[in-house]
Amino acid sequence: MERRVAEQLRSALSPFGLEAHAFKVGWYNAVLQPGFHLPYPDDTLAFVVLSTPSMFDKALKPFVKKERLKIIRDPVDQCVSHHLLRVKEKFPDQRVDVMFDYEMLPSRKPKFLAQTAAHVAGAAYYYQRKDVKLDPWGKKKIFGVCIHPKYGGWFAIRGLLLFPDIQVPFLEQPAPVDCVSTEKKRIELLEQFNFHWQDWRYRDIIEVKERYSEEQKAYFATPPAERFRLLGLSQEAQRITFH
Repeated sequence: MERRVAEQLRSALSPFGLEAHAFKVGWYNAVLQPGFHLPYPDDTLAFVVLSTPSMFDKALKPFVKKERLKIIRDPVDQCVSHHLLRVKEKFPDQRVDVMFDYEMLPSRKPKFLAQTAAHVAGAAYYYQRKDVKLDPWGKKKIFGVCIHPKYGGWFAIRGLLLFPDIQVPFLEQPAPVDCVSTEKKRIELLEQFNFHWQDWRYRDIIEVKERYSEEQKAYFATPPAERFRLLGLSQEAQRITFH
């Protein structure tokens, strides 16, 4: 069952630069405090969805061109939402719950921890302070970051697809690829991500197969309120969104 669902997701998402990686809810819940648990049985099938560098050209730009008058919030969020909700339609006989990376609970906690989901699904390795033996940061707050074996840091975690009616007790957990394997490189990665994230060097901590285009880099480097102009969206859309 998992394989069939995975194939359907691949055929639905890959033409738009999106990837889906399977995991069991229990793998995710096992590494988190109860307050962050997903409220499903441990053997429930779930998928974490990533956007790859090609999503910008394959999904976002065509979506903006077609839906330009309907874009009233963040264009990337709205584009991903559009594609994931369309995926639900491909499973008319299944319950499919969708969670997006930008959604919050009433407690202001995120609905799910995106980087943990990517790690337990084997999609990308979540490098954290605990992965460095000789910690050089003292009392500084150090945030972790996921690195993809093919895209390095040039990707994003966009959402979860959960299939509450599909239980997969025998699904085997794949280990994420430890592509930043030396102590020196891990320190460099966490330094760059925490203190120099704006220059994006951390994204190239490994040799990557694909990265964001210059147009895409310019888009994500632009303050959100000004991104509409880069996509050729009207002043009216900006006014609706930001006022």
